[in-house]
Amino acid sequence: MSGGDSSSPLQEPPSWRRWLEPRYAWGRSIHNLGPKLLAVVVAVTLWFVATADRRANVEQGYDVPVTVRDTTGGRGEGTRATSDLNPGTVRVTLSGRPERLRELRAGNIEAIVDVTGAPEGSFTRPVTVAAPNGTTVSRKSPDTVQGFVDTQLTRTLPIVLSVVTPPEASLPRYVVTPSEARVTGPGRVIVQVSKLVTSPESLGAASEREVPLIALDEAGQPVEGLQTNPATVTVRRLDTGELPIKTLPVTLNAPPAGLKVTARSVQPSSVRVVAAPDLLARLREISGTVVYRPGSYSAPVRLDLPAGAQALENVTVSLSVEQVTPVSVP
Repeated sequence: MSGGDSSSPLQEPPSWRRWLEPRYAWGRSIHNLGPKLLAVVVAVTLWFVATADRRANVEQGYDVPVTVRDTTGGRGEGTRATSDLNPGTVRVTLSGRPERLRELRAGNIEAIVDVTGAPEGSFTRPVTVAAPNGTTVSRKSPDTVQGFVDTQLTRTLPIVLSVVTPPEASLPRYVVTPSEARVTGPGRVIVQVSKLVTSPESLGAASEREVPLIALDEAGQPVEGLQTNPATVTVRRLDTGELPIKTLPVTLNAPPAGLKVTARSVQPSSVRVVAAPDLLARLREISGTVVYRPGSYSAPVRLDLPAGAQALENVTVSLSVEQVTPVSVP
């Protein structure tokens, strides 16, 4: 047997096992404790600064349209109508997280005026604002809204076609479908409606388009606060192309001897004439004949058109004619 030492050298335990020893773990934890605490404080401070805007509530204003609610008599909405709302919108200021307010629009907010039980006529009622989830109402302006409650009426009116002035060399033909519509609104507004017209459109040959309806009063001004049913109609152009048309001035025959024209107004002063292209190229004016007599009057004008030509307008003339005494020669 050998006389040498048979014992093996001691092995160091793995480094991770040292953390299982309380003394070693405590020593490493408090080593450089000051710099470690400072690093934690700096990191927390930076996080608070970077996220402050997301954690803090902010305010934002919206212009919200006023919605009227009316369930008078339990009949539900629609049996009465409201007009002349003043103002039509309220300024609503909401408080909430910035990210929540950024995604909101005025349409997400309800500003309600309840006129249930209000007698017909003028009213002043408070505005109630329903704030979306995650927000609160800080303030609103104004707090009340004025208006007028009236009986809701419906009228059926024929639809009047309105189109953009067509090119001179065209004779378009149109049809409107349907030919009449119902207009609904407050009684005091409905009585102002004189006619329903289509929104002016320019249509190409053999084309059609959906156009909205406009309610007009006798002065030709739009009447607001009404609903039409249907809201749009179909305007169809029936002709398939251009026609040979030319606009020509109208000239009148001279008065007979003994009569003198002191004032004259021809309406229209020119007419559109349809004819073959070669005939139109030769025409420069259209002669018109009117019967003259003393006095102030309006009279139709007979247009002297060549064969194969047709005028698209009727012409009238307003005249002031005096009798002239012939001067005798000695």
